[in-house]
Amino acid sequence: MSRNYKISNQTELHFISFATVYWIDVFTRSAYKDVIVDSLNYCIKYKGLEVYAWCIMLNHIHLIIEVRK
Repeated sequence: MSRNYKISNQTELHFISFATVYWIDVFTRSAYKDVIVDSLNYCIKYKGLEVYAWCIMLNHIHLIIEVRK
């Protein structure tokens, strides 16, 4: 896990991308994708997360997000 990239200003718009370990195709099953979507919806509803765009690929995820204050 990389510790070099940290979000220092949490009030700005960010492009976040992360992959599974060894780029294994984890998100081929709907159940696994649903966990990600449910988690994002929870953060949107209760944590003030604003999601502008998202893309779930077979082995990685891209997000354009910011936190509403």
